[in-house]
Amino acid sequence: MPLASSIPTQADRERMCAGGGLRRGRMLSLAAVVAVALLAPTLTLMPNSPKRKLLYLTHSAGFKHSVLPLSEQIVKEIGVRSGAFEATSTQDCSLINADHLKNYDALVFYTTGELPFSEAQKQAFLDFIKSGKGFVGVHSATDTFYQWPEYGQIIGGYFDQHPWHEDVNIEVLDPKHPAVRHLAPSFEIKDEIYQFKDFLKDKLHVLLKLDNRSVDLNAKNVKRPDQYFALSWTNQYGKGRIFYTALGHRDEVWQDSRFQEHLLNGIRWTTRDVK
Repeated sequence: MPLASSIPTQADRERMCAGGGLRRGRMLSLAAVVAVALLAPTLTLMPNSPKRKLLYLTHSAGFKHSVLPLSEQIVKEIGVRSGAFEATSTQDCSLINADHLKNYDALVFYTTGELPFSEAQKQAFLDFIKSGKGFVGVHSATDTFYQWPEYGQIIGGYFDQHPWHEDVNIEVLDPKHPAVRHLAPSFEIKDEIYQFKDFLKDKLHVLLKLDNRSVDLNAKNVKRPDQYFALSWTNQYGKGRIFYTALGHRDEVWQDSRFQEHLLNGIRWTTRDVK
């Protein structure tokens, strides 16, 4: 799996400690820099596209993913590297309010549980998207706000267990969409694979789905009778665009250039910077 980040993995850190030397650490850092130069996706903005402002919320009111600090750094990195946006990361839910949201073009959630939003904050969130701004959900954004039906209509479905955490094959359903057009028609990746309930299949535009031939459909917690496991899709709410990807549980996925371009162009699609 190609890496496109200068951030060492846990395995890298262990090798550095085992080698015991600063020299090896420097060699590893140099290798990581080379990886960035060689493997980072080549990205161009549409003519005259402004640099967008992005607010990345990583509040965990339920399970807290260990990948969150790494994800915050990589979201910032891909914004800088592409020139597409400037990202601000926060765990402070109070920043989701009408006045503060005026400063942003898109919101990204990597969240869990019933976030501490007041009714005024919920309305500000809805108004933000309705007005034409972008909303992006990553992985456990679907494990969020089960008790708020409007959120479910926006995100498109709710987490309903993860039957697999292994190497799987994923199929691209719309190879022309900017969030997935860089991917092979079918590709392999190792990640925690969600299934969904209250899934708005007829409303959503599905971009990625699990190749069922790559998993055991009799595994524990497999619940969908139709055996349809969507993993990325788009939606619309008012004038706003919504992009969701179920990938992103593992460090290695965030360090994978394929995922980074998937996320970057999903964000850019919500802000109408790519067709």
